Amino acid sequence: MQEATIGQSASRPVGDRWLRRLSVTMLVLLLAQFLLGMLLNFFFTAPDQHPGSNAPDYFSGVAQVVWWALGKDGLELASHAGLGVILGLLSVALLVMGIRARRRVWILTTVLGWIGVFAAGFNGASFLNYGHDFSSLLMTIGFLLALISYALGIYVTKPV
Repeated sequence: MQEATIGQSASRPVGDRWLRRLSVTMLVLLLAQFLLGMLLNFFFTAPDQHPGSNAPDYFSGVAQVVWWALGKDGLELASHAGLGVILGLLSVALLVMGIRARRRVWILTTVLGWIGVFAAGFNGASFLNYGHDFSSLLMTIGFLLALISYALGIYVTKPV
C-alpha cells in the first residue's frame, strides 16, 4: 500500500514538470504566432480568389486554404500557417498529457488551451476564406484563451 502512494506522488512532479515545460514552449510559440500574424497584417494581402475562398463547405475550405498557405511562395504566410499546424499538434499533445496527469488544473487548462488554439486556427482560415472581420476577432479571442489557459496552468502548478 505504501509503495503505491510513493509511486503516485513521485510521478506527479514529473508529469507537472513536463506539462509546465511544454506549456512554456506553447506560450513562446503562441507569442511568435501573434507576431507573425501582425506582420501579415502589414505585408500580406490575400488574393480574392485562392483555394478555399468562399467555399460552400466550411471544413473543406479550411483544409484547402491551409494547404494553399503552407505551399505559398511568401515566407510570411507559410510560416504563420506552419506554426499554426505545430500549435494545433502541440495543443493536442498537451491535452492528452493533461488528461493523463489526472489533475483538474491540467485537465481544465489544457482543454481550454486546445479550444483556444483550434478556435484561433479555424477562424484564421475562415478570415482568409471569407474576409469577415468577425473571424479576425474570434481568432484573437481564441489566441487569448489559449495564452491565458497555458499561463494559468504554469502559475497554479508552480513548485512551492
